[in-house]
Order: sequence, then C-alpha cells, then structure tokens
Amino acid sequence: MSRRILAVVGATGAQGGGLARAALEDPRGGFTVRALTRKPGEAKAAALAHAGAEVVGADLDDPGSLARAFEGADCAYCVTNFWEHFSPEKELAQARNLARAARSAGVRHLIWSTLEDTRKQVPLSDDRMPTLQGQYKVPHFDAKGSADAFFLQEGVPTTFLLTSFYWDNLIHFGMGPKPGEDGRFSFVLPMADRKLPGIAAEDIGRCAYGIFQRGGDLIGRTVGIAGEHLTGAQMAASLSGALDRPVAYTYVPPEVYRTFGFPGADDLGNMFQYNRDFSDAFCASRSLEFSRSVNPHLATFSAWLARNAARIPIG
Repeated sequence: MSRRILAVVGATGAQGGGLARAALEDPRGGFTVRALTRKPGEAKAAALAHAGAEVVGADLDDPGSLARAFEGADCAYCVTNFWEHFSPEKELAQARNLARAARSAGVRHLIWSTLEDTRKQVPLSDDRMPTLQGQYKVPHFDAKGSADAFFLQEGVPTTFLLTSFYWDNLIHFGMGPKPGEDGRFSFVLPMADRKLPGIAAEDIGRCAYGIFQRGGDLIGRTVGIAGEHLTGAQMAASLSGALDRPVAYTYVPPEVYRTFGFPGADDLGNMFQYNRDFSDAFCASRSLEFSRSVNPHLATFSAWLARNAARIPIG
C-alpha cells in the first residue's frame, strides 16, 4: 500500500515536532513525513532525518519554497509563530502563502493551527480591553482567526484546530512560579477563579496526527483540544507537589499584567482577560473527550509535570 506524504510546517518546533515524531514512531500509520524547516542543517532537523523524515527547506515568507515543499503532498499541517516577530500582518501574509501553496499542490487534507478572532466577542469599540496595534484586541489570536478565511477562499480541504495554553510556557516563557521577598513561591495567572484550557505542546501535534488518521471526516470543521481545564489554584496545587515546595496561586488582574513590561505583555494580558471573561465558552470549544479520542495518550498537567518539573526555572 502506498504511503501518504504528510508535509509538516515547523517540524523542528513545538507543534510540528510533536506531529512529525508521532507519525515517525508509527510505522503502520501509512504516512511518510516531509519535515519543512527554514534551517534544514540544524540538529533538530538532522534528528528527524535520522528518524526517517524527508527534510525540506522552506520559508513561510517565500511562496516559491512552499510550493516546492508541498508538491506531491497528500496532507499538510500548517502553523505560524507570532512570537518570532510580533506582527499580525506578517502572520496573515504567511497564512495566505500557506493556503495558496496548498491549493496549488492539491493537498487533500490540511490542518490549520488556529485560534479565535477575539474581535467577534470584543469589538474594537469595546473598551473592556485596550485595542492593540490599531486594529486588534489579542493580536496573536486575531490574526490566526481571521486567516481561517484564506483556506476557505482557496478551497483547501481544511480542519481548523483550536489550540490551548502551552504548559511548556512555564519552562520557556517565564511563566513558572517565582519567589517573593519572603521566599514564598507564587504562580501568577490573570484568570481569577476561572478555568484555563492547557495542553502539553507535544500533544498538539499528537492530536493532529490522530485527526489525520481519521481521514477526511473532520474536513470543514473547527475542533479544539486541551489536556485539562484547570483553575490557577488547581495548577498551583499540582506545582506544589511536583516541585516539593508550597506554591500559592496569585491572581493579578489583566490590567496589571499588561503593565509588566516584557515583550508581548499587553497581548498576553488581553488574552488572559478574554480567556477569563469567556471561560465557559473557551473551555467548551476545547473538548477533553474529543482530545482523548484523537490522542489516547493525552497528558494531564500532573503527568506533564512528572516529566518536566525539573526543567521549570524557579530561581
């Protein structure tokens, strides 16, 4: 039986890496992995090649490279990384390039890693949260959400995948517990007592693999994934056990979080406010039952901590 070519954008990154590894670890899955990366000479790309992937150089800003990379692909996973450049316009342009390349190549099933366009719930005229960059409420959400239209306009058979807060942000984004002047550790989250859907970044790719394995029954649908829906207090309790020290949950209102001064603090402050204010709907759109159905090995927060607690900077 012939194997389908699965083109994975960002194959050396968090989401794409999880998908590439899931497919490579499943020799009976019927997929040949084509790993797309801007830097095919890097160690991560070499590791994928060693595992059996076809590594192809491609740049989201270069339509020609994407057209060549998608040629002959049956399936494609598409993701963009706002945090590399902080530009919604660049992200929109990259998504348009991906949609056009997929259409030209005749890709038969594409997964677009997306998020809500928050302006549908909080219009620019709504002063509950500030407007950023002139035309966005949560730039890294809104650009992805509005880019959904590109895949529809190009007629690409697409599943729209709503992702969740990466627990890996506690390692890489400085969101882990911090000691106060009294030495006590606090976990800061602008969510009050509302639940936040979270997931191991690796599991996003593994859920995507489960969607591709199902065939085309999810084409044209929007589906959401999460490992758990947890309050800040629940996350702090798990952190206390995993780190073997008391960690208290500290609620910081979004309007305060936006003033923290690190790059993207205003965007993330608005994001958490949106997640807080629309928590019920946000969680409902990320079904735990569906997530487990496409990824039976889906990690809980405690399971993720058991593997990663030692990697969380807490000094």
